This record gives sequence, structure tokens and C-alpha cells, in this order.
Amino acid sequence: MQIREIMRSCPVMPVLVIEKVEHAVPLAKALVEGGICVLEVTLRTDAALAAVRAIVDNVPGAIVGVGTVVRPEQFAEAKAAGAVFAVTPGLTPKLAAAARAADIQLLPGVMTPSEAIAALEEGFDALKLFPAEQAGSIGMLKAMGGPLPQILFCPTGGVSPESAPKLLAMPNVGCVGGSWLAPKEMVAAGDWAGITALARAAAAFRK
Repeated sequence: MQIREIMRSCPVMPVLVIEKVEHAVPLAKALVEGGICVLEVTLRTDAALAAVRAIVDNVPGAIVGVGTVVRPEQFAEAKAAGAVFAVTPGLTPKLAAAARAADIQLLPGVMTPSEAIAALEEGFDALKLFPAEQAGSIGMLKAMGGPLPQILFCPTGGVSPESAPKLLAMPNVGCVGGSWLAPKEMVAAGDWAGITALARAAAAFRK
């Protein structure tokens, strides 16, 4: 799948911080059951790559990627774990080259028009606006849409169930990223039914 197809597969891409590998499969199953199939597992924990492999092997229908990619070698590690896409908070030439070398779809983060143009020069026209709230959210997306209409954005950072529908109504937004779909307390408690309910509500935001 190309990154634009992945983005349009779900209105909300959950940003998942998985502390324990044993949580990975039931969490992913709960989200997929609720209609959220694109899952970004952040590389912020020691369990992240094992969690990716567990979800890939055990949760049919899940489109699994990794987030918080900040080092070139992480692309190959993610690909080896079974991830089909990667998300970065920013973009450098080394990261772009490593993503191409690993043959993994990349959703790079940008915050400014200059960063967006630099990403276009690297061949990326699907970008994460990050951190979205601090970057200006809807105002920034409107401003970017005029001179850079070819870019499809996934605003992430500060997005909430209240702001997500307004962002998804923007013509240059393909999906939004959000952490509210897997609250730390609910994951720790194994409240998978509660997470499915959150996912179902988010899936109803579909563009």
C-alpha cells in the first residue's frame, strides 16, 4: 500500500505507546474491532518492535506502522518486524534515504512551509503536520493549502475527539493522528471493550 492509501484507510491513526508486549495483540484487536485498522506503534518503548511483530502475526486486518522514528537504522528494524509504514516527527536527508533503502512507506513530519517544500524535494507529498496544535492546526492547513495544494496532511499533536471532525473536513487532510484511542489507564487495566468503544466513535468521523 502507498502512504496515501494507508492514510485514507482510517480517519484516525492512533498513536500507540505499548509498554508490555502482552498488551499489543488485545489492544490491536480492540481497535480493529472498532473500525480503526491503521495502527502507529511508537518506538518509545523497549517493547515496540516486538509489539509490531505480534500484531502483524496475530491481528488480521491491521495495517501496522511505527512512529517516532528518529534514527536511520530504525527503518530497517521496523521493516524486519513487519511494519509497512513509518512516521517521523521531522525529516532529514539521512532519514529520507534510509526509508527509501528499507523500502518502507514514510509519512514524514513537518511544521513549516519550508519543511514541507523540503519534503516535496525529497519526493514526499503526504506529510504529518506536527505538532499540529502548536503549528496552527486548521489555520496552518488553510494557509498551506493555497501554495502547496498537492500535499495531503495527517495533523498530529494535540488533536482531540472534538477537533478531529473539523480537521477531517479540510480538503488537504487525509486522516488525523491521536493518542486518545488508547489511554494508558485503559490499556493497563485491560479495558479492551472500552477501547473498542473509543475506536468505534473515532471511525464514525470517516471523511
